[in-house]
Amino acid sequence: MSHMQDINPIYHNPFGVAFQWKRNSVKDINKVQLVFRDTGLLLSKKELKDFQKSIKCTMETSTLCQDCPQNESCRALLLDTPAPQVTLALSKKELNAVHDLVAGTLFQLQLDHLLYGSKDSE
Repeated sequence: MSHMQDINPIYHNPFGVAFQWKRNSVKDINKVQLVFRDTGLLLSKKELKDFQKSIKCTMETSTLCQDCPQNESCRALLLDTPAPQVTLALSKKELNAVHDLVAGTLFQLQLDHLLYGSKDSE
C-alpha cells in the first residue's frame, strides 16, 4: 500500500486498524483514525474513551444474543458512536472485535505516552 508512509500505525486486529495520520490539519493532529468493516471514524482520545464506554454498555445489554445461532450473520446490536447521528449495526462477533480494537488502541496510546511522553510536544 503506497499510503503506509503517511500513517503511524497504533493497533490492529483481524477486524480493523487504528492509526494516526502523519500529515494532518492542526485540529486533527491528536486524533486517531479507526477503520473497520466499511467504516472510518476519526476520534480524539476522549471520544475513544466514550466509544469504549458505549461498547461496554452495548455488550452488557446484549444478553439476547448470548445463545443465538445466527451469531455470525445477524447484525442486531446497535452501537452508538461519538457522532450522535451515527449508530452502527453489528453482530456479537463484530462488537467483540471493535471492543478489542478500541481497548488495544487506548492501551497502546497510554503505553506510548508513558514511554515517549506527550505527543503534544512534537
